[in-house]
Amino acid sequence: MSSNAVIRSRTLRTVVSAVQKLYPQALADKTWDNTGLLLEAPDRTDRPSPKTHKVLLTIDLTKAVADEAISLKPSVIVAYHPIIFRPLKSLTLANTQQESLLKLAQEGVSVYSPHTAVDAAIGGVNDWLADGISGGRGEESGRVVIEEVKDVPGCEGSGMGRIVTLKEPREFQELVDRVKGFLGLKYVMIGKAPNNKKIRTIAICAGSGGSMLRNIDVDLLFTGELSHHEALAAKERGVGFITCFHTNTERGFLRDVMKGKLTEVLKNEAEREGEFEVVVSEWDRDPFEIV
Repeated sequence: MSSNAVIRSRTLRTVVSAVQKLYPQALADKTWDNTGLLLEAPDRTDRPSPKTHKVLLTIDLTKAVADEAISLKPSVIVAYHPIIFRPLKSLTLANTQQESLLKLAQEGVSVYSPHTAVDAAIGGVNDWLADGISGGRGEESGRVVIEEVKDVPGCEGSGMGRIVTLKEPREFQELVDRVKGFLGLKYVMIGKAPNNKKIRTIAICAGSGGSMLRNIDVDLLFTGELSHHEALAAKERGVGFITCFHTNTERGFLRDVMKGKLTEVLKNEAEREGEFEVVVSEWDRDPFEIV
């Protein structure tokens, strides 16, 4: 959406503006992504305006999360992944995603998706991942963006992916243990670097990073998922990798970073709009389980 002024609800306009201050929509990769206001629900005029406006954060807007939202009665869901990705030719109850959208619209709950704007932003999800595996910028001699986003005033240095150079090379297993602790995971999937090679350079991409990381000359790839052939190609090049399933490289960012930042921005609007409360979904989960 090009301008928040066309949004009818003042509360929705405030939340969208706050999200865009943190993660400008111009940073998103519009060649394939579908970010922005995906559902503008009509206000429920039959209900009193709440004293506290809730904003629900989730990675995926599943049926379970939609039901959670209907119970919590937030004004807006900020869903990292866009629930509407390809053009819709109809909206029916036969499709669970469309059913969720219809129910949310009926309940007056709007949906906004920032997705790759969060990936590209300075201090966004990729910087969060970089901090997690390196131990923080104090442990690094350099950090660069892989694919820079240019011509966005005020966002110089933003872009997709990160390459971190450590001050001191680290054992592969040390970094594996660090990732597991940082992301709260019992298991991750790995491809060991050859000959117990120590790791100095790490390429990082939240979610599915195979195509971005394909030809980068580093010691280690850290991403959510690689395809079979992408993993084989990394092994053939002598590059180690740590993968954690797609959304496990994203979900903790909502709790650790985005909730606090969005709460702080919305505090500035409290006098005009009433109080805002940002909550993280308890029903948003990775679809995979390891047994």
